[in-house]
Amino acid sequence: MKLYFKYVSMILKCQMQYKASFIMTTIGQFLVSFTTFIGVYFMFSRFNTVDGFTFSEVLLCFSVVLMAFSLTECFVRGFDVFPRLIKSGDLDRILVRPRNEIFQVLTSNIDFSRFGRLFQAVLMLCYAIPTSGIAWNLSKVITLIIMLIGGIAVFSALFVLYAGISFFTIEGLEFMNIFTDGIREFGKYPLSIYGEGVLRFLTYVVPIALFQYYPFLYLIGRSNNIGLMFLPFIGFLFLIPCYIFFKFGVRKYKSTGS
Repeated sequence: MKLYFKYVSMILKCQMQYKASFIMTTIGQFLVSFTTFIGVYFMFSRFNTVDGFTFSEVLLCFSVVLMAFSLTECFVRGFDVFPRLIKSGDLDRILVRPRNEIFQVLTSNIDFSRFGRLFQAVLMLCYAIPTSGIAWNLSKVITLIIMLIGGIAVFSALFVLYAGISFFTIEGLEFMNIFTDGIREFGKYPLSIYGEGVLRFLTYVVPIALFQYYPFLYLIGRSNNIGLMFLPFIGFLFLIPCYIFFKFGVRKYKSTGS
């Protein structure tokens, strides 16, 4: 862990060598997500509620998803751009080094410009917390934290799965963006508004609802089942098959020869 933080510090210093570029990229990331917020704002300027959810409740839901995605994209981005490691031959060097390949992939690409999105998520959260009408107590605060941690786990698992698929397709598959960038867009609203079929798929196949929807119902008081606050931990189980598939890809990997 100490070595990891050394890598993080070194990468941050490298990116800050070009401060103007870093700042402009960070602002760009903020503006990309800000357009999504504008869409939500204009939606609620016309309709008071969506499926019974208020503007502040939707912002609370959206901010948790965006925060989890931003942190994952910053610190787990090595798996998101994994096809580049294969095509460039850098993966060969990773595999022959006496260091865990997961650690090396994680530290191969850390993008602090994603903090632009994170900053917007924090602003939305700061607005939603006092205006959502939630009777905040210790269990509600813990629920919010668990939702964030569970979201990071699920998005990380999706990135690892994408990397595993890249072993067999080289370029990866564009449809995986549906489950990464797409889920970020889906997550701006509680998943129930998309229908029962989508909710089931995002519960039992890709467990997004386990951190985005069900604990959110307890958070805003639509359910009194305190057990819902612990559902995001199940999202960690999703990491297991994704990791196994990635390791299967490592075993089947053949060098590009470059």
